[in-house]
Amino acid sequence: MSGQGANESTEAVWSAVDDYLTGHLLPDDPVLAATLEASTAAGLPPIAVSAAQGQMLHLFALMLGARRILEIGTLGGYSTLFLARALPADGRLVTLEAMPHHAEVAAANFKRAGLDHKIDLRVAPAIETLPKLEAEGAGPFDLVFIDADKPSNTDYLRWALRLTRPGGIIICDNVVRNGAVLDGASADASVQGVRCFFDALSAETGVTATAIQTVGAKGYDGFAMIRVCAA
Repeated sequence: MSGQGANESTEAVWSAVDDYLTGHLLPDDPVLAATLEASTAAGLPPIAVSAAQGQMLHLFALMLGARRILEIGTLGGYSTLFLARALPADGRLVTLEAMPHHAEVAAANFKRAGLDHKIDLRVAPAIETLPKLEAEGAGPFDLVFIDADKPSNTDYLRWALRLTRPGGIIICDNVVRNGAVLDGASADASVQGVRCFFDALSAETGVTATAIQTVGAKGYDGFAMIRVCAA
C-alpha cells in the first residue's frame, strides 16, 4: 500500500532502493525464493516481510545470541526461515499460525529448507496457544516477533512480556500503517489495534522501547522494538 503523501514515483524509488540494497547485500537464495513462490502459488496474501526486513530480523537474532525465538504469525514461513537460520544447532523457534492452510504451506517450506527440526509450528489462534506455551514452560524466549492480526496486538504484547527473558527483545511489525496510526477516529480495526498497542506499551514501566518508520518495497510502515528490563 502507498504511504500518505507519497506518489507513485516516490514509491517506485523506495522499491528501487530496496532492490539495489538487497542486490548488493543479500546473495541470491533459492530456498527463500522458493518459499515466496510456493506462498504465492498457494494463494497466500503478499504481506510477508521484505528480504531486507527479513535479514534485519536475522541480524537481530544473531546479535542477541538468541537460542529460543517466538514468532506470532507465520504466514508462509518466510520471516520464520530468516529467524531460524540465526539459531545455534540446539536452538528452537516456536511459530504460531491461526490459519491451517497457511500453516500447511509454511510446514512444506520449512521441510524444503531443511529447518523443520528447529521449528515448532503450532496451528491455532495465537491467543489460545500463548497460555499453553506458558503452562508448558516453553520460554523464556530471547526474541519475540509479533506479526499477526493487528487488533490483537495488545494481547500479544502482554503475553510476549510474560514469555520474554529479562534482556530479551520484542519486535512488532506494521505499527505505522501508512501513517494512519495518527488517526484516532479511524474505523480500521488494525489501526485501532496498533494505537491500543502503543497505549499499553507507553504504560509499561519494565521496558525500554522505540519505534522506527520504514519505507521500501512494502510501502510506508514501521516497527516497534522493546527490550524487557531486568526485574
